[in-house]
Amino acid sequence: MRELTLVFQHADFYALNKPAGAPMHANDNEASVVHQLAEQLGEQLWPVHRLDTPTSGVLLIARNANAAAALSQLFADRAITKTYLAIAAGKPKKKQGWVVGDMVKARRGSWRLTHSKVNPARTQFSSEAIATGYRLYHLHPQTGRTHQLRVALKSLGAPIVGDARYGGEANTYLHLHAWQLAFTYAHEAFAITAPVPNYGLFTDPATKAALAK
Repeated sequence: MRELTLVFQHADFYALNKPAGAPMHANDNEASVVHQLAEQLGEQLWPVHRLDTPTSGVLLIARNANAAAALSQLFADRAITKTYLAIAAGKPKKKQGWVVGDMVKARRGSWRLTHSKVNPARTQFSSEAIATGYRLYHLHPQTGRTHQLRVALKSLGAPIVGDARYGGEANTYLHLHAWQLAFTYAHEAFAITAPVPNYGLFTDPATKAALAK
């Protein structure tokens, strides 16, 4: 069982730096990441939200049922500000702004963005050039749809590095990281950040310089 690292501890919840590849649901090879953490800490835990298996970063996990309900409601009410980092190759259709549109199922578990806006996914983003031919994206999803950020960047013509499903440049890792969650819980404000991954283009000096600004 992999060793998991906490980035924040509270009486009611933990913030885990979820490793890339750690699953939210058990599979034939390993238990869910919440179960793994419960085994590691020796206590019962409750999932609050989810990250795709290949996505790394801040994951909140409740330590009691009441906290699980309260934190889940914050996500449902969109009262948690989420910031993700992504790296993509190529030139996007636009360098900052919004990606807004309905998402519909495509083939083999994929999704695609449409021009309609009946119940749209909404993502605000900005980007800057880093290593030659690559850009670093700060992504702020206002909704929480499956594959939302991966589909948003594909719609810009800049699929995320390592995202084979959506046409991204080949890499061992999906370059998508849940960097920060900011929220108020029990009248206290929190801004919890997960360290930037130490793999792939996240380790490039140009990326580090951009993040240090």
